Amino acid sequence: MALNRREFLKSAAAASAASAVGITVPSSLSAAATDAQKDWRWDKAACRFCGTGCGIMLATKEGRIVAVKGDPAAPVNRGLNCIKGYFNAKIMYGADRLKTPLLRMNDKGEFDKHGKFRPVSWKRAFDEMEKHAKKALKASGPEGVAVFASGQYTVMEGYAAQKMMKAGFRSNAIDPNARHCMASAVVGFYQTFGIDEPSGCYDDIEITDTIVTWGSNMAEMHPILWSRVTDRKLSDPDNVKVVNIQTYTHRTCDLGDFNIIFSPSTDLALWNYIAHEIVFNHPEAIDWDFVKQNIVFTAGPVNIGYGMRRAGEKSLKDGKYTKLEMETIKKEMSKKVSAKEAPALAPYGYKEGDVMKNTAGTLKHWKISFDEYKKSLEPFTLDYVAKIAKGDPNESIDSFKKKLKMLADLYIEKGRKVVSFWTMGMNQHTRGTWVNTLSYNVHFLLNKQALPGNGAFSLTGQPSACGTAREVGTFCHRLPADMMVKNPKHRAHAEKVWGIPQGTLNPVGNQHIMKIHRDIEDGVVKFAWVNVCNAYQDSASAKHWIKAAREMDNFIVTSDGYPGISAMVSDLVLPSAMIYEKWGAYGNAERRTQHWRQQVLPVGDAMSDTWQWVEFSKRFTVKDLWGPYTLRNGKKLADVRADAKKMGYKEDTTMYEILFANKKAKSYKVDLKKFPQKGYDNSECIGDSRNVEGSDGKVFKGYGFMIHEYLFEEYASFGRGHGHDLAPFEVYHKVRGLKWPVVDGKETQWRFNVKYDPYAAKAAKAAGSNSTHAFYGPLAKKILQGSLKGPDKKLGKYALPNKAKIFARPYMDPPEMPDSNYDTWLCTGRVLEHWHSGTMTMRVPELFRAVPEALCYMNPKDAKEKGVKRGELVWVESRRGKVKARVETRGRNRPPQGLVFVPWFDEKVFINKVCLDATCPMSKQTDYKKCAVKITKA
Repeated sequence: MALNRREFLKSAAAASAASAVGITVPSSLSAAATDAQKDWRWDKAACRFCGTGCGIMLATKEGRIVAVKGDPAAPVNRGLNCIKGYFNAKIMYGADRLKTPLLRMNDKGEFDKHGKFRPVSWKRAFDEMEKHAKKALKASGPEGVAVFASGQYTVMEGYAAQKMMKAGFRSNAIDPNARHCMASAVVGFYQTFGIDEPSGCYDDIEITDTIVTWGSNMAEMHPILWSRVTDRKLSDPDNVKVVNIQTYTHRTCDLGDFNIIFSPSTDLALWNYIAHEIVFNHPEAIDWDFVKQNIVFTAGPVNIGYGMRRAGEKSLKDGKYTKLEMETIKKEMSKKVSAKEAPALAPYGYKEGDVMKNTAGTLKHWKISFDEYKKSLEPFTLDYVAKIAKGDPNESIDSFKKKLKMLADLYIEKGRKVVSFWTMGMNQHTRGTWVNTLSYNVHFLLNKQALPGNGAFSLTGQPSACGTAREVGTFCHRLPADMMVKNPKHRAHAEKVWGIPQGTLNPVGNQHIMKIHRDIEDGVVKFAWVNVCNAYQDSASAKHWIKAAREMDNFIVTSDGYPGISAMVSDLVLPSAMIYEKWGAYGNAERRTQHWRQQVLPVGDAMSDTWQWVEFSKRFTVKDLWGPYTLRNGKKLADVRADAKKMGYKEDTTMYEILFANKKAKSYKVDLKKFPQKGYDNSECIGDSRNVEGSDGKVFKGYGFMIHEYLFEEYASFGRGHGHDLAPFEVYHKVRGLKWPVVDGKETQWRFNVKYDPYAAKAAKAAGSNSTHAFYGPLAKKILQGSLKGPDKKLGKYALPNKAKIFARPYMDPPEMPDSNYDTWLCTGRVLEHWHSGTMTMRVPELFRAVPEALCYMNPKDAKEKGVKRGELVWVESRRGKVKARVETRGRNRPPQGLVFVPWFDEKVFINKVCLDATCPMSKQTDYKKCAVKITKA
């Protein structure tokens, strides 16, 4: 019997799914599937969502993606996908895909900030961008041109954007939404190890005996990894233990041997309690040989504020913040030490009622003795920690204490392997850097770090928050491969690689993503470009930034596939090619770099973000950008135009010619007869059959060289030989990703471990050390010495090559906590079915039907007390704003009394209007997990 097209597709999908999980397929079904797929082209790619880095297989036919399945050869997911992963194709074909540039114009065809969006050509779009970028440079210098960048950029996109911003515009006002996502983990890595990225890998899951999640709903946020955790638990259920430490109960908790519900921010106290148990009650568990060889004890200041606006900033002086908002913001300058935090702060010289005057966050720290570290732990007894940390008012204190003791015992048990996983719960935290470093303390004391099955492991939120935001260095303070803009040697190296005059690069990199928003509100940033993110939906205190974008003298551009909130806020909207409409690469949470090829042509006139940046670079010359500037802090950027001429450039040489179409770039040939280019589209390099009219008004015919390979290889050159080694471009198209550093063609599983990491072995040998580890990261490896109360310059500096750090860091209250007026904690986050702001997934009918709106998850007792029922609408209101949401009292998320959870994917339930834009003062990462609200019936 003949099958129709729909049955063919279903048969093919069923056969593919069955074979992926090892189910025998009936011969008739297999034959039908083979027939259905005879004209399909299958190719590997990486999933568009989350930092897990799953491999997928894409089938294309007649220029469209027709099927997606998990890649059985991918070591991360082994053929499985989560529900979002299976809809990687459908995210590209929503009915309202952006297909042409849109500019706000009046009826005369002139740009008008209050006009309506009307279609324009790419040339007209770039004309407007050029005009307004030059206007911003004239008004504010390099600090006036900014980019909201992304952990969802491909490696090539991020590298191109960073190169044009830092080498071209001389601006460090480029910062990714990964600042909201993983910045606290990054600073924790830097401070602890002297180098970024986790030491372990996903293989730890199958090797460990114990998985502890800290503020991580892995079952929904990293579901494929959670399937591996579940497999590990079921493989040895009596021995393998799973513990979840959260502020509310969710799906991850369903697998837990026991779960700890703690009060927001007291995870700081929980980590210190475990360390207290080790140091005071189980000193025999400390591996002193390991600690003496590899670790030093350190401390830093505690009066660092909360990363909010500070007194004297223009918008505060101008009265743009209400009295209610200022109730919280004033704590940025000073605060009273509370009864709750006073015991924890006592070793640092504070007592209850003291006024702590805050200085803006600093990364400074100094070496202390073990005795001083021990003194910092003294307050964190079982009684004190249980009293302040118990998060469920209906749980008995004895039950909570029992769980804390069980938790500590699992870490301490000799021979028991432990992996600690965390995500946003620990990172989105006003003391996010602190709590990240506290995790390593416990693992270091027990010698349970950087070993198979042992280690503290930060799980990345976005698909390339590691690969593009961190490794490429698209943060305002970074350059590729852990290099920093403030370091003269690093700048000189980048200038040499980029072929630009010495002294071009700007050494001041402080315009992180929240500062860019604040600088727009203060009138400093006049031109801002949103790339591969939704900056006006994903930032806390959102109404401030939207008002500034719409009402002030500035020009906001958004490049996107769909018209989200950021597009609606903008003056110009550019249609971006989506993930499989371009060549690209991502880097996942275990340091695995993965590449894919362009599978189909972009829709309409959409073009990749790489193309947009390269085309924009054609509009600016040496004369335009490389003259002298004076920055706000008085720092002067030299006029390097004369030096540029000595290098063979002219005043009218464009940034395109210097940065993207130079001699080195053109050596990467387009060769459509060779792998990996053979048989695949390449819209940037050779153009395509759509005949898109480019930035010059002519049909774009391509650059004529392999720009993707050039950008990747130049970026990779920064890390090779420096512990960030990447394989060649072509190799990644043959394999399912490799974990860096890739040395002699082999990936590294456990960094800093002499047995597994060639760089550790080399460092240990050079030092004449017989240690099992070498923590060879180079950053902050010469520090002052002192006590908990401060450094003592008389003691001089202490050098610590190959050593990591244990930090003394106390519990502190967040700046906003429930009170009589705002009596409830608010926590925000994601749900399984939707990705971030929902810009893509809300356009997939199946995902939309599954979860059509964001709900306010509430404890049934709270709902009863407030007189609301399941399904009714409530106002969720803070000092900053309010939103309406439907109550859910029985759902997948089950908060304790006193806390509500609201996801942020739904632009109609715009919860980031309610959230507080407090950040970790060290990492500048926003705390979306805790602010005070009141709930009233709508």
